[in-house]
Amino acid sequence: QVQLVESGGSLVQPGGSLELSCVHSGNIFTLSAMGWYRQAPGKQRELVASMTKGGSKRYADSVKGRFTIFRDDSKNKVYLQMNGLLPEDTAVYFCNRAESWSPGAWTQYIDYWGQGTQVTVSS
Repeated sequence: QVQLVESGGSLVQPGGSLELSCVHSGNIFTLSAMGWYRQAPGKQRELVASMTKGGSKRYADSVKGRFTIFRDDSKNKVYLQMNGLLPEDTAVYFCNRAESWSPGAWTQYIDYWGQGTQVTVSS
């Protein structure tokens, strides 16, 4: 059974920090590159960070230097440490497989999403 459960989102002031967590059901997620996506109101869902099983990481330019992704496959978990948060980081954040950074490519291999976790950056 496929399962993705994100948590850790909250209301935070600009410049603040949050750590998001994702617990998944193992199996294909443990074998795959995993990533964090976000979707702001009225905008497309976008990939912001990914990490391969081998440990290679990649970030969107908009979050580079501020966000850090890491994973613990022994616990079926993926994390996103977010520092220096900006109002434009406000979105619902999701974790899932991240096989490609081509815009919209996820539609080709993802058919299940968790409920996401809301991050709101505002004073």
